[in-house]
Amino acid sequence: MRLADLSSPDVAAQAASGAILAVPLGSTEQHGPHLPLSTDTDIATALCDRLAAERPDVLVAPALPYGSSGEHAGFAGTLSIGQTATELLLVELGRSACETFRRLLFVSAHGGNAASVTRAVATLRTESRDVSVFEPRWQGDPHAGRPETALQLALRPAKVQMQKAIPGDNRPLSELLPALRKGGVRAVTDTGILGDPTGATADEGHDLLDNLTAQLRAHVRDWTSVETP
Repeated sequence: MRLADLSSPDVAAQAASGAILAVPLGSTEQHGPHLPLSTDTDIATALCDRLAAERPDVLVAPALPYGSSGEHAGFAGTLSIGQTATELLLVELGRSACETFRRLLFVSAHGGNAASVTRAVATLRTESRDVSVFEPRWQGDPHAGRPETALQLALRPAKVQMQKAIPGDNRPLSELLPALRKGGVRAVTDTGILGDPTGATADEGHDLLDNLTAQLRAHVRDWTSVETP
């Protein structure tokens, strides 16, 4: 169920019955020449929607499509608000959400948001708010490669331009990190791709989506098994 589709009294009733608010966190950033800028946001939103379909006690908030994407500077369309602004935004959003909901879940599908989300959640928890974060993880290419391409083929196939998918930099991330930290993604690849998306399929994407949903389901089950004060 989508939060934005409900009236305020309806939300109050859901919250009173113990509803969890799930907030998808994504980005607006380049994902190579073949994937849309919304890729991270699409993945986070899909995971939240799947969770809500399984659990009637979950409401899905409108996704946050901006975050810390400075590593993708130099690629057209990337819109970054930086780590500090992302952290402050999440803290204030969390404080506001927790006025209504006892539990708040951030689902972040953009790795660049990790530090900001971690700090924001820590702040909210020190204020006695019951907040958790889930960050989907998968093996393989780190950016715009096979996993993300497969996921988008499963989620939004009409927005994937496979004819433009080409191999990117295939070196291990550990080998790329020094250059990435110094000069961002542009320093290691002109295409914005880290990995090789060319073999991705929708079937692979559906399987990965099922796996990530299972991870999220287990995360929420473990989190909610502990009663809040």
